[in-house]
Amino acid sequence: MVEDTVYTSVRWKDHRMYFVPITQRPPSVKNPIDEDLSLYAGALVLETQGPVNNMEELTRKTLADINPNLAVVKFQTFDQQIADRFSHDRMIAQLTSLFAALALLLATIGLYGVTAYTVARRTSEIGIRMALGARRSGVIGMVMGGAMSQTAIGLAIGIPSALLCTRFLESQLFEIKSVNIAVMLVAIFALALASLFAGMIPATSAASTEPAQTLRAE
Repeated sequence: MVEDTVYTSVRWKDHRMYFVPITQRPPSVKNPIDEDLSLYAGALVLETQGPVNNMEELTRKTLADINPNLAVVKFQTFDQQIADRFSHDRMIAQLTSLFAALALLLATIGLYGVTAYTVARRTSEIGIRMALGARRSGVIGMVMGGAMSQTAIGLAIGIPSALLCTRFLESQLFEIKSVNIAVMLVAIFALALASLFAGMIPATSAASTEPAQTLRAE
């Protein structure tokens, strides 16, 4: 009897299995025993009292001293073996991060385009406002308010959608059971900051509009 452990996959839990001696052959095996490669030890586990910097070099040298024909095909620590089991999960996480960064970039470019287009359509209105005494800070605030309101509407739709999609990611990523509040806050801050910069250029351009030029063009 041995304690519960994980074999082959970290998602394989509560399974029943038994161990047999390495020299015990199943009755279904009919090939000669001298050709049965399963009787050879495929892996050796070395336990040390503390970390050894040149462990691989010492292992290879020791085996070569015992028998020059003993070749080490692969040398790994337990941490490396565990990391290999999560290569698929890391790939999904990296792809998700990449797509999220691209989505943030597209959202920033889109918000900048919409804000710049809105400012261009309201150029005459902004010129008249400034001719009537509107302050530069007021014009910037008006343009930035429109940009940030669009971001607020997007976040109001996106946050519940992200919370809803978490249940679908549970089957793709290991031990993902709930939303990480810190990550969610960082994402919201990044979107708000991107929106701020996307609206700053059109807002500054609108506040620099010369009322005389606008009225003359009108």
